[in-house]
Amino acid sequence: MERKKTSSFNSVDAYLATITDDKQKATLARVRSLIRQAAPDAEETISYQMPTYKYHGTLVYFAAWKNHWGLYPASATIQQAFKDKLADYKQTKGAIQFPWEEPLSETLITQLIKKRVEENIQATRPEATSSE
Repeated sequence: MERKKTSSFNSVDAYLATITDDKQKATLARVRSLIRQAAPDAEETISYQMPTYKYHGTLVYFAAWKNHWGLYPASATIQQAFKDKLADYKQTKGAIQFPWEEPLSETLITQLIKKRVEENIQATRPEATSSE
């Protein structure tokens, strides 16, 4: 991955503008689009110098690296919930690595984002209380 040198980004557009490889830039633009479709009310921002999406808390981050792009689901349980579907991808504690040379799995990305939306909504719901 070739990236223009910059010290900080103030928007996702500015982040994407630093990606000089057209195919990689197109992949990340599509990831952005998928996130926006799956979580249309999410706030788009930059955090930790990565594109970040927030809805009832942080949903997901993504970032470009030399040999892959990473999706950071900001969830302790998401990778376990999608264990079988993510088995072919290298993972770390908080990241899923998608090699640049592999086709983008749009269905998987959409499913991951929708699951994160559900998790965040569930986490912000007040506990059901009984008035009996």
